[in-house]
Amino acid sequence: MLNEKPDPMGGAIKAYLEGNNNASITVYSDQMEADELPAAYLFREFSEMPEREQFALKEARGKVLDIGAGAGSHALALQTQGLEVTALEISGKAVEVQKARGVKNVLHGDFFTLPATPHDTLLLLMNGIGLAGTLEGLPHFLETCKKWLAPGGQILLESSDILYLYEEEDGSVLLDLNGAYYGELTYMMEFEDERTDPFPWLFINFDLLQQYAEEAGLKAELLLQEEDDHYIARLTQV
Repeated sequence: MLNEKPDPMGGAIKAYLEGNNNASITVYSDQMEADELPAAYLFREFSEMPEREQFALKEARGKVLDIGAGAGSHALALQTQGLEVTALEISGKAVEVQKARGVKNVLHGDFFTLPATPHDTLLLLMNGIGLAGTLEGLPHFLETCKKWLAPGGQILLESSDILYLYEEEDGSVLLDLNGAYYGELTYMMEFEDERTDPFPWLFINFDLLQQYAEEAGLKAELLLQEEDDHYIARLTQV
């Protein structure tokens, strides 16, 4: 069953909807101090979203698949734009919240294993390409995206270059050249008595994304580059 694994993200989202305004997910990483992600952030309106998210939502067109839709905020914004959008989410609790908030089309399941149906835009915000897990997993992820992509469709994704995490005080960068790619992080999430097992999450700089996209038969375009190294890219079939 999809709901057997610990689901702290879904638990916090549902708790917030039910009135726990202080619900917060604790995020642990192998490269950063533990951080708190307030569930309230996942319920933001379009006007409260970062510029990069607003930009990406305005670039969406046609039939949209919001992958890893969370509490449904991006899907609701797209509905307001008049687009047909499906919110895809593996968390059963988050799916309940999406429906309660008015998301019209909700798809509960795993992006990698669900039967793929064609969409004009695949949306991967909040570093959604992290679902690839690692560089090794990126080709399989991109091939899965292509299965969901209609002819002439586009993949809109957000990621960031996290090289800054490895900068020394003098501005130099300390990397293990024999180790894994520096954008491969390991996370755990916790809410109340639920905690995930460690899972990999990929952050990728645009130049490297472009290389992998080309190998997958996709063209990568850099649409927006922000000062904090976040960016929005578009992938299309060659």
